[in-house]
Amino acid sequence: MIQFIDEAGVKVIAGRGGDGSVSFRHEKYVPFGGPSGGDGGKGGNVVFVADSNINSLLDFRYKKIYKADRGENGRGKDQHGKYGEDIVVPLPVGTIIKYSDSDEIIYDLKEKGEKYIIVKGGKGGKGNARFATSTNQAPREFEEGIEGQEKNLKLELKLLADIGIVGFPNAGKSTLISRISAAKPKIADYPFTTLIPNLGVVSYAEHKTFVVADIPGLIEGAHTGAGLGINFLKHIERTTILLYMIDISPMEDKDPVAQFDVLRNELNKFSPDLLEKPALIALNKIDTLEQDDQKEIAEQFVKKGYSVHLISAYVGTGLKELVTELGAIYEKIKSEEE
Repeated sequence: MIQFIDEAGVKVIAGRGGDGSVSFRHEKYVPFGGPSGGDGGKGGNVVFVADSNINSLLDFRYKKIYKADRGENGRGKDQHGKYGEDIVVPLPVGTIIKYSDSDEIIYDLKEKGEKYIIVKGGKGGKGNARFATSTNQAPREFEEGIEGQEKNLKLELKLLADIGIVGFPNAGKSTLISRISAAKPKIADYPFTTLIPNLGVVSYAEHKTFVVADIPGLIEGAHTGAGLGINFLKHIERTTILLYMIDISPMEDKDPVAQFDVLRNELNKFSPDLLEKPALIALNKIDTLEQDDQKEIAEQFVKKGYSVHLISAYVGTGLKELVTELGAIYEKIKSEEE
């Protein structure tokens, strides 16, 4: 599959240890009660866990700081404070954890369910009961809790493209990916603006994402090396779902169905297996056509057995519905693989 690096910067702070207590027994018939101050509880850790249900670092663009609970202070009657609760942070399998300032690798979460304590909570302080001796039977000494560890990190993930957008140059692929993800590809009205794959993380449901690839424009003869040729087709070969993007504007020279046939023919000549991939069709630039004309073109593809979406990547029309169906297909394939 196509890969690119998804990165996020985060700060992790473990919990501070609770303070020890200074207390003395005050019991009936015990006139000279001894020290009874309990120890403070240990602070919580921050724990990273590899979660196969997450496939990007998108959530970390919105939350940058993860802080565990502090330990409780000790109390009288030799009662120790509770430990602070750990905070467990799910990460995609394959996330590399680095120091943000040096790029030194701390850990690599390779296996599903793998856990790593990234920062440890501070130790709780001792209560005065700990300081009692034969010569000091009423100590007022205690220890304060220790601060938890704190680190600034860089998370890195090599993302694999799940969905490849197939289309001629200027079909609107770059515009689409810029609208449905945070990717900012170069966009212009001349062929081969995109010279290398652009990838973006698309959120299709809460905490669910897929990776879409805006791949260099395909032209007739690509399987022989024309245009960006073989490099393009190798990228397509590694995606899971294909989205055929067809320009249906009056300015386009080729008939929409003819465009589609050329695209399919090039894929077939390179590798017939490409035609077996799940596929959707996005008819783009509907803002340039009357509704009756849009429906007439769409019907031709429906008759071929395809799910068709009428969209305008530029205006934003129909994009939510397109992303929803792509997410549903991706979810189904993922569950079948598991």
